[in-house]
Amino acid sequence: MTEQLLPVGPADIDAAARVIAPYAIRTPLLSFPVLNERVGAKVFLKPEMLQRTGSFKFRGAFNKVFSIPQDKRAGGVVAFSSGNHAQGVAAAAKILDMQATIVMPADAPLSKRERTKSYGAEVVLYDRDRDDREAISRGIAEKRGATLVKPYDDPFVIAGQGTAGREIAEDMAGLGLAPDIVVAPASGGGLIAGVATAVKARYPQAQIVVAEPEAFDDHGISLTAGHREPHPPAGRTICDALMALMPGEMTFAINSKLLARGVTASDKEVGAAVAFAYRELKLVVEPGGAVGLAALLAGRLDVAGKNVVIVLSGGNVDADLFAELVA
Repeated sequence: MTEQLLPVGPADIDAAARVIAPYAIRTPLLSFPVLNERVGAKVFLKPEMLQRTGSFKFRGAFNKVFSIPQDKRAGGVVAFSSGNHAQGVAAAAKILDMQATIVMPADAPLSKRERTKSYGAEVVLYDRDRDDREAISRGIAEKRGATLVKPYDDPFVIAGQGTAGREIAEDMAGLGLAPDIVVAPASGGGLIAGVATAVKARYPQAQIVVAEPEAFDDHGISLTAGHREPHPPAGRTICDALMALMPGEMTFAINSKLLARGVTASDKEVGAAVAFAYRELKLVVEPGGAVGLAALLAGRLDVAGKNVVIVLSGGNVDADLFAELVA
């Protein structure tokens, strides 16, 4: 597929990079001997928990909110999110002097709800099992004349998330290395769609792998099926940020063309990865952000002798859960 036939291309990501540059943090690539020796590869971690608001979501949220015309900004923005997109949108709106209303599940980590409020956003809670969060959000947006900021199925959001991949490509080039495998987690698929677009533009031979919680691997299922499929109802996972039922329509149009495959990790493996990152690397990663690292540590990736990049997508973990996992 050519760039023109996909919803987002490298030029869109370049434009997003210019928009967010004065506001977002350019996160580094980190490499640790203890991790390299354990897996027998050169591993580079992209620590998006160091990003503004504690996750990659600020990138796409700001790019989208910034794109709203001046005459439409008075109505504010509305978003639905379990926490990281919520904080990204709330922070972007605050920077641009706009009102934000965030529809969040009542079981979202308290820390994420409180941080969202700290940016001046109004938080509206819903029942994850009974309510339709998108319908609630659309109703609020229509009533207030606000702009709905989707968490992943939006070209400005995908392009913003793709700036993480653009940085990976630039930094690997600066090291004189080509990435063999790039791994990122997915809920709706915006992050990995953007990362895949940016990385494949510079390194077409790189394998882009999506990491998901065990039994919540709708992207892996969909890639195998060749079309969007939901994951089976599976209760809960500690990866609260990765519980979307099905890949986004726009994101899967990209991911079905650019991704190599999917891998999974169990909650136990994810917990072990969170603990490893804290104890050995001195990094605080939330469970959803650690699923790629978990898959690596669990031996789900053939990495021997290769250059591997793992995106750690966020660090907004509830304090009580984090204490339990690293104990």
